Amino acid sequence: MGLPMAATQFFIMAMGFLDTAMAGRYASVDLAGVALGGNVLWPVFMLLTGLNMALTPMVAHFRGEDKVREIGGLVRQGLWLAVFSSIGIIIIITHAEPVFDLFDIDSQASDIADRYLKAAAWGMPPVFVYVTLRYVCEGLGHPIEPMLIAASSLIINGTLNYLLIYGEFGFPEMGGEGCGWATAITMWSEFALMLILISRPWFRQTGLFNKFEWLHFRNLLSIMRVGLPIGLTAFLEMAIFSTIGFLIGSIGVNELAAHSIAGNINWATYVIPMSLGSAASIRVGYFVGAGDFTYARQVSKTTFQISLTYALLASTLLIAGRELISAVYSNDLVVLEVAAKLIIIVAVYQVADCTQAAMVGALRGYKDTKIPMVYSFVGYWVLALPIGAILGFGYLGEPWGVYGFWASMAFGLLVVSVLIGRRLYQTSHDEERIRAFAAI
Repeated sequence: MGLPMAATQFFIMAMGFLDTAMAGRYASVDLAGVALGGNVLWPVFMLLTGLNMALTPMVAHFRGEDKVREIGGLVRQGLWLAVFSSIGIIIIITHAEPVFDLFDIDSQASDIADRYLKAAAWGMPPVFVYVTLRYVCEGLGHPIEPMLIAASSLIINGTLNYLLIYGEFGFPEMGGEGCGWATAITMWSEFALMLILISRPWFRQTGLFNKFEWLHFRNLLSIMRVGLPIGLTAFLEMAIFSTIGFLIGSIGVNELAAHSIAGNINWATYVIPMSLGSAASIRVGYFVGAGDFTYARQVSKTTFQISLTYALLASTLLIAGRELISAVYSNDLVVLEVAAKLIIIVAVYQVADCTQAAMVGALRGYKDTKIPMVYSFVGYWVLALPIGAILGFGYLGEPWGVYGFWASMAFGLLVVSVLIGRRLYQTSHDEERIRAFAAI
């Protein structure tokens, strides 16, 4: 279950890698601009698509209870939620200029970011529907088909980046803005491929196409109860990176470019444990629905063990290959020097980041989502951000610059990981709590 989901996330993250690397090869300021645009786009995207992430464990619960026919009504409400969410994100990302002005970002980089966002906005409606249906496919136990869509999208995105960033084969040379248009077109292609996929018999068994249905607030509220904490948890994690990115952007373009490289590498290594957590949410949800709490607990334990082993391996490889990895993204020597040092910090906190990501996924399978959201808020916003500002800007001594912000994130993630691990142990051993969450 986890391998194709990991591959799907890898292909999605690889699109971000292509945007970052190809924009960086064009110019450092375009790399910074695309990074700034991403700092606005992706936290909001994760918040709003996270609402429907609840569909994955909820669909798995229905499968475990042998109630596949009841899934269709739930999905119809999820699609309404996707439509409203896409409208919301378009409004937000097309009016992001005040955010750049607030942090006194370099004017050229902020202009590129603004054009990148306005281009990407054209792809929001189809991608929100696509993501919703992808969550349903995975909850139904069919992760391979979405993986194939993601793989084809990577090829489409890379090709369009090449044509639109550099202006090849008669296409306009658009620099960082070209990443936005490539992203939007790729999102439409994902939507088109998903429409083909949902015609398969195993999907039609859900009853999604049996009738048209207006908003049904009971089903919508059921999704929101589980999904809102998931979306907020993802938002808190993404937004802290974005906020730190804006603060680093006030230091300088080279530091922001290096921060973008380190962040992109971090997300690339994050793919495996995040996908492992998603797979765990499906398996835990299935066994909770079937009433087999012992096996659900075993899935949770195995998820932690695999994620810890992976984290130690990933950290070792990052430290050993940090200079080579940095060189893939840029040819600016100043940027490369800073990025190589940042990767050391990234490697150290992989242990906390990877394990907490996998354990949060297992908790989603139990529909235990509110408390992990609180833990994320405390770790990232109450601890990491203030400490990062103190260290980064040197309020109590010599300024550490970009390194101070990343060191504070490592500390915040450690706190979150310990708290999440404790919560997963308690929930997985408490049958009364499990039954209460299952009734949501």
